[in-house]
Amino acid sequence: MNVEEVVRETLREQAAGERAVPPGFADRVLAVRRRRRRLRGLTSLAAVVAAVVAIAVGVPLLDSGREQQPPAVRNDGISAHPDQSPPRDLIAAGDVALAAYYTAETVERTAEEGVRQRTYWLLDPATGRYEKDDRWSYVAVAPGMRTAAVLERELPARRIGVLDPRTGRVERWVPVDHGVGGLAYSRDGGRIVATTYDGNPDLRHRVPGQEGAAAWLSLTGRPSRTGFLVLDVGTEDSTWSAVPAGLDSTSRRDFAFSRTGDLVYAQVVGERDGLQEFYDLSGEAVQAPADERYLRSDVPARLSPDGRLAALGPAKERKDRSWSSVRDPRTGEEVTKVRGATLLAWADDRRLVAWERTPGIQEYQGRLVLVTIGSEEVVQLSGTRVPDEDLDRQGWEPLFVTR
Repeated sequence: MNVEEVVRETLREQAAGERAVPPGFADRVLAVRRRRRRLRGLTSLAAVVAAVVAIAVGVPLLDSGREQQPPAVRNDGISAHPDQSPPRDLIAAGDVALAAYYTAETVERTAEEGVRQRTYWLLDPATGRYEKDDRWSYVAVAPGMRTAAVLERELPARRIGVLDPRTGRVERWVPVDHGVGGLAYSRDGGRIVATTYDGNPDLRHRVPGQEGAAAWLSLTGRPSRTGFLVLDVGTEDSTWSAVPAGLDSTSRRDFAFSRTGDLVYAQVVGERDGLQEFYDLSGEAVQAPADERYLRSDVPARLSPDGRLAALGPAKERKDRSWSSVRDPRTGEEVTKVRGATLLAWADDRRLVAWERTPGIQEYQGRLVLVTIGSEEVVQLSGTRVPDEDLDRQGWEPLFVTR
């Protein structure tokens, strides 16, 4: 595989893989390259990614703004730990809480093959602390955080575990007729959509480099997704629908429920980032709902609790600040901009949890913050996530749910 092919494949994987390219990713690539010249191809990759993620320099929306350093727990429901990264104690704001987070790295199986493996830390509701639980390949936490769905290490899995976070015990196992690789709850927590695969969706292949270095990539043209299974959590009844991924797909392409739960959607590769396709629960492709057609699959926050606003992608960035677009979900017109590089979750109808650049550091290093529409103020929730020198290792990735 030549440099051009590595760049093309890496961009596809960033567009349709586990997570979107974070703001400042080019900074990270360049900084790592200065420290460790492992692959000549990274030079081209850094240049291309820099062009893709570069955002026009802008000016502040309102006043110069200020930054708050809150105590660990405030009387307004904010639980913040700006000195912790990854967090050890509860992070929460408004209606949402950090229910879990995970790291990921590729574990070698053979000289040419490896598996992208996650390690989770789950919130213990009794202590308010995050505890490592390395038993699971995939975890989805239900709204309310009283239960979680888990998959065992070997994928695709033939059963779904229902875990009690308070005890760390699996209360029951639900057998399934199709191998499962991904999980997501409906908004009311009553159903799970389980994405089914006939191979491990986290399989990686080694791409040789110079001086013994290598890169792990998921190869396109070998999709293993077969469809999705909708499971009723209470009755354990389920239905399966066949929806294979396209040939341009990378290996993992999970489904999630629409806002109402009447449809499911998955990310697709196309002319721009964040594209999504919707299906009814029988597996037929359908038009996007009126209030979700302008959303991006790579922006986790999506619709505000009252459904009147849509969280979209980055709009402006300068050396130490970023802004993201907030739009009318039915027209796609921008309503305003809000501080934050990646909008993760709505704390309420006016505030969001976001990744934001840590000021005073040349390369991009993110931290969790709480931002407010109509204000330049940010409240720091976590410490700075410092990127690993090894680009194959994924730093801690937050999972926010309604509490």
